[in-house]
Amino acid sequence: MAYQCIVGVGGVIIASLLGFVFMYFNSSLRGLKKTRTTENCVKKTGEGDVAGATDIIIVGAGVAGAALAYSLGKDGRRVRVIDRDLNEIDRIAGEGLLPGGYHKLIELGLEDCVDEIDAQRLLGYVLYKDGKDAKICFPVEKFEFDVAGRSFHNGRFVQRLREKAASLHNVTLEQGTVTSLLEENGTVKGVHYKNKSGQELTAYAPLTIVCDGGFSNLRRSLCYSKVDIPSYFVGFILKNRRPPLANFAAYILADPSLILFYAISSTELRCLVDVPSQNVPSVSADDMAHYLKTLVAPKVPHELYADFVSAIEKKNNIRIMQNRTMAAAPHPTPGAFLIGDAFNMRHPMTGGGMTVALSDVVVLRDLLRPLHNLHESSAICKHLESFYTLRMPMASTVNILANTLYKVLSAPSDPTMEEMQQACFGYLRLGGIFSNGLSALISGLFPRPLSLAFHFIAMAIYGVVRLLLPFPSPKRMWNGAKLIWVASAVIFPLLKSEGVRQTFFPLTMPAYYRSSFSSE
Repeated sequence: MAYQCIVGVGGVIIASLLGFVFMYFNSSLRGLKKTRTTENCVKKTGEGDVAGATDIIIVGAGVAGAALAYSLGKDGRRVRVIDRDLNEIDRIAGEGLLPGGYHKLIELGLEDCVDEIDAQRLLGYVLYKDGKDAKICFPVEKFEFDVAGRSFHNGRFVQRLREKAASLHNVTLEQGTVTSLLEENGTVKGVHYKNKSGQELTAYAPLTIVCDGGFSNLRRSLCYSKVDIPSYFVGFILKNRRPPLANFAAYILADPSLILFYAISSTELRCLVDVPSQNVPSVSADDMAHYLKTLVAPKVPHELYADFVSAIEKKNNIRIMQNRTMAAAPHPTPGAFLIGDAFNMRHPMTGGGMTVALSDVVVLRDLLRPLHNLHESSAICKHLESFYTLRMPMASTVNILANTLYKVLSAPSDPTMEEMQQACFGYLRLGGIFSNGLSALISGLFPRPLSLAFHFIAMAIYGVVRLLLPFPSPKRMWNGAKLIWVASAVIFPLLKSEGVRQTFFPLTMPAYYRSSFSSE
């Protein structure tokens, strides 16, 4: 009996030892196999890059690129950002962030990027016309956080975003100029670029996101680009001045130019003068200074007149920027994606560009989160098609408002457009649901296309009723009909360019439901 117990215990010990040895060798073989697989996946390209070491390449480190790099890096992606110039930029574009854009910064964890750059709170707009004013107040009191618009030096804001992205160990920023996309059998595999020293290199990643700005040289293969330039902004800075109403941007509706004033720091007031594309005077020949002094300065508020003229006379203070518009018309390409101003632009008069860009970053981040294998390029390309529908509430609302308001509020070209401008100005002065509803849309906090349609219809009715009063004579009825016709000619092409079905009936779009796809 004792002998049998000894044999049984010995058998158990021997079996345990054999099992331990088997498990050890099996684990070693698995580790070796995994190492070999990794070595096969991550290989040197011979051009200094490592294929498989990067999950996503981002071309451009502006507002969209830097914010996207940070958000994807926070999700654990290995991100490589390539931008032509990582120094602080000095430009007159992208200086205003709507409250809706600031709310998106909070969603991305980037709200501190407006700190320590002397950014100014922006609570709304004031429109001035013929000695009267109409105030547009953003509905920020409904939010717990310090949600408000911000205005600042664009370069300072972008540098803060870049610093935030670079603080993540899995995000790298590199200065270089991307010359072309690397495409194989219809799928983008990476980019060709020149580094800071001019050396031609290649970077590889299963997904390349292009957001290199309004002058992108890569978007031609990723969208059907048709860029329009309706006007130019002539910009300069008034030192040690504040806007007529603190924390409000001022819009002077005047002929021949729309004039904007807003603070970009505690001591600097930005002035932008809108000049139609066909009438841009030369800066070098002092024609622009003459134009501003003789035709624009008399329309400037009295308290700003002297500083306005002084800023014009200051040497090298006047700068010009193209106001570019481009409807979103994507050409889905496996392995590549397009966002930011490279993809979609609207007139900058409402300052909605960065708000749309940050909203797009949030949508794209959320779509990429469940995807574990980015190498399934065709499936991911199909999945990301839902982006173009999911972005529409914010994008279409801001785009249509910006382009419509510019056409209506810029210098009128005929009596009917003048009547439209008067109708818009009077509608905003009504207050209540009328001005509050429009301000909620303009702010980007409540982007609802159906609400936008309601206000356009209500504004048109207001304009017609205004023309018919006090008695609807045949001439007044004819003018009312012309107002409806011109208003339709303004709004319907914009609705068509945004996509009526995507904007107002997104649930009828098949791509809307592709966001449920996930890659294992």
